[in-house]
Amino acid sequence: MARATKAKHIKVTLIHGLVTETARQKANVHGLGLHRIGQSVVVPDTPSFRGQARAVRHLVTVEEVD
Repeated sequence: MARATKAKHIKVTLIHGLVTETARQKANVHGLGLHRIGQSVVVPDTPSFRGQARAVRHLVTVEEVD
């Protein structure tokens, strides 16, 4: 029997600049859809987005959103 589950999302906010970061970290931030300091995006709570946010956790904040 299939259960109806509400899709959860996470809000990711860029809090630090990317000037001195590696190309890989910059690619992760851009992959999340972030371009400017203070910008926030809401993305699905999937393992791939969680992994990207975790890879640059010193540059972003993550909040769970329903």
